[in-house]
Amino acid sequence: MKTAKAKTYVFWIVLTELVGAAAGLLSRRGIGLYKTAVFRPAFSPPSSLFPIVWTILYLLMGIAAARVSLYSDGERRRSALRLYAVQLGVNFLWPLIFFNLQAFGPAFLWLVLLWVLIVRMLLSFREIDRTAAALLLPYLLWVGFAGYLNLGVWLLNR
Repeated sequence: MKTAKAKTYVFWIVLTELVGAAAGLLSRRGIGLYKTAVFRPAFSPPSSLFPIVWTILYLLMGIAAARVSLYSDGERRRSALRLYAVQLGVNFLWPLIFFNLQAFGPAFLWLVLLWVLIVRMLLSFREIDRTAAALLLPYLLWVGFAGYLNLGVWLLNR
């Protein structure tokens, strides 16, 4: 029984981290351009902080998804994990829109969509497991901060 639980956690954490790593790899050229050619708003953290924060957030997201997977069944579980998959896909595409395309306005709107999906996912997870929902709070806050940064970049670079 413990092995099955461990495998569930490993699956969700690795899946989530791989999505984040793939987005990072696919957008790395755009990130380099962003560092040199874009005006950034006040309170922009150093670029070296982003991979650290995202790795931690993906870990927390993976743990939350594993808890939902383990502590629910049926339609509630399928619905919550479907929402998780959708928001993870939206999350994956944001750095490609922002960094690679440097479409800062559309990226901001995409980030608003992501934030709304995270809220819906958090509420869905809370119905199943309050700890899973709580694990998503740093993600929600960080995406809110990312929205501030994205909006600032958009306005400063028009």
